[in-house]
Amino acid sequence: MGTAGHEVAHIINIVRDQLPSIVANAWKRRTLYALLRCRTSALGGHIDRCDNPKCGKLHISYNSCRNRHCPKCQGHLRERWIAKRETDLVNTPYFHVVFTLPNHLNELAVEKPKQLYNLLFASAWSVIRDFGANPKMLGARMGMIAVLHTWGQNLSLHPHLHCIVPAGGVTPHGKWKTSRSKGRFLFPVRSMGSVFRARFVEGLRKQIDPLPLLTDKLFEKPWVVYAKRPFFGPRQVIEYLGRYTHKIAISNSRILAVAHDQITFRAKDYRKGGKPVALRLTASEFVRRFALHILPKGYTRIRHFGVLNGRIKKECKKAADRQLGMVSTSFQPKPVLHRRCPVCNRGVLQIIWVFLPGDPRGPPDIGLLDSKVLEKN
Repeated sequence: MGTAGHEVAHIINIVRDQLPSIVANAWKRRTLYALLRCRTSALGGHIDRCDNPKCGKLHISYNSCRNRHCPKCQGHLRERWIAKRETDLVNTPYFHVVFTLPNHLNELAVEKPKQLYNLLFASAWSVIRDFGANPKMLGARMGMIAVLHTWGQNLSLHPHLHCIVPAGGVTPHGKWKTSRSKGRFLFPVRSMGSVFRARFVEGLRKQIDPLPLLTDKLFEKPWVVYAKRPFFGPRQVIEYLGRYTHKIAISNSRILAVAHDQITFRAKDYRKGGKPVALRLTASEFVRRFALHILPKGYTRIRHFGVLNGRIKKECKKAADRQLGMVSTSFQPKPVLHRRCPVCNRGVLQIIWVFLPGDPRGPPDIGLLDSKVLEKN
């Protein structure tokens, strides 16, 4: 575990004056500044008072930035998203499939992220779609939920898609058809890798002109499509979604030490079986790498395809439910709890003062003000 108090925002603040030279993209710098302001007086906030008469302590809280790249703002978004997805589940096994781009494309990922990542989504889905439509494989219309991750454990660029794919699909006659393997495996991964590479490179040639001298390098090694063993049930699908959908490049808990200009963080070395290691970067290099994973404005990193697409998923789910039965899971979103006073642990915190961003009065000094004075304002 990282030492309490170390945050990505603290590291950004170390190099705040250097940001224009470290991160050239204005949108990415804007995102970094948002992370700096998160849960500070710059975004406004409120003051709470404990309703326990024997306590009555005052507590100040600052608003969150709610940026999707912020390590402190993902928890409630994840819970809300998972709760909605539970209603989409079909009572069938699901596979975890990973499509990865080779590092030869990292330069293009920096220069043309929208084009490259859109092509990644489209190529991956075309493989799942067409293998599923093939009568020799399944002969049905499939579905997929894909989540874009762009990072490796050392914060370098490593674009890949984490996908969940149900073990079956809907036939042209509107019937649900389970894969012939009965959920034991999806499709031959070597064939999927070859088709994925061919379609992605073909798409590059059509979209990027002139294409850099990459073609030969892209065919030097096979592209591996990794299909993990299927989930054992709907609850495992929900747990997977919770782990992957709202992840960011690095969480605050992975930051081990911040000493002047040196940042130490925990990572996994997959060349050694996922052994945990400590990596060290300068603050400027840490921020530069972190910024590589800030997506373009409005870019959708979680996408639904085929029978899991919003336009047709309800009809397809009804067909599947009639044949396979309804899904029953024990997943429950975390309830909204009353905020207990951290001092007495008995009283409930009540908001008595709200201050907005840019309020000329700023946040009052709760150490100098009486709660009755605050209530009058």
